[in-house]
Amino acid sequence: MKKFINHPDGVVADALKGLAASDAGVRVDHENRVIYRAQPKAAGKVALISGGGSGHEPLHGGFVGLGMLDAACAGEMFTSPTPDQMFAATTEVDGGAGVLHIVKNYTGDVMNFEMAAELAADAGVAVDTVLVADDVAVEDSTWTAGRRGVGTTVLLEKIVGAAAEEGQDLATVKALAERVAANGRSMGMALTSCTVPAAGKPTFDLPEDQMEIGIGIHGEPGRHREPIASAKEIARQLVEPVLADLDFTGAPVIAMLNGMGGTPLIELYVMYGEVAELLEAAGVAVERNLVGNYITSLDMAGCSLTLLRADDEMIRLWDSPVVTAGLRWGL
Repeated sequence: MKKFINHPDGVVADALKGLAASDAGVRVDHENRVIYRAQPKAAGKVALISGGGSGHEPLHGGFVGLGMLDAACAGEMFTSPTPDQMFAATTEVDGGAGVLHIVKNYTGDVMNFEMAAELAADAGVAVDTVLVADDVAVEDSTWTAGRRGVGTTVLLEKIVGAAAEEGQDLATVKALAERVAANGRSMGMALTSCTVPAAGKPTFDLPEDQMEIGIGIHGEPGRHREPIASAKEIARQLVEPVLADLDFTGAPVIAMLNGMGGTPLIELYVMYGEVAELLEAAGVAVERNLVGNYITSLDMAGCSLTLLRADDEMIRLWDSPVVTAGLRWGL
């Protein structure tokens, strides 16, 4: 294992110190491991919180800022944050209009966010929750009941963050979040495993001449393993399951070709070129796109495709200003 770390047990704490030093737009509560906006949102606006295990950066801490999240809770590597972390974040960011929890569908995340919401409700904070479960690869996986929550989380945080920034109320923001979650689908693949620092070795064994189709962001098994193929063939194996799961024709679509952390950007562009051709041939009108590393799995070489069947309001909110470490435009 070759990594830029001091000690495997201190990676998350050290990374949070580095995040705080590098981004003047956030402040970090190191005791509770919560990343907040340095300049809180105005009172009377809905606040957005997300979080999850570390190792998926820039998700979620890199999306704290204007137009996206108000706070993100950082768990240990690939491990859900605790209810106490989420409760501290929820009560800290509440500006009187309530808080929306954005939760990826993993058993620990769901359970701990639910407990935090109950604690917050007892403290007089109005809390609603949206669950993201967009991975078409498997119906049930190692850490979930139902589909895994993956790339749609990024798109949801951007779109719903813009709505909250405008001052939309909690019920309206939640309804929008549910609409985004219902219309997003993702599929991923891996060329290599990832290596969790505390483990010191790859999470799973993937022979040099093999690839895993439908992999999860924690290294969970996918649909099947097969010999490495061309970018064109890999793109087909990402696009076809997504299009088979939801009709993306007749509406504007936001597409994200996401790197898993260990794939060079030039290869992601190669992949997006192949994906774009397939989508055009299928009659899917991509109005906006992202290409890069947005929801990763440490050093895993691989990529994922997320498509969102959007509408005019979602596109408008997507284009609204955002200032975070991971996304920035419009200002």
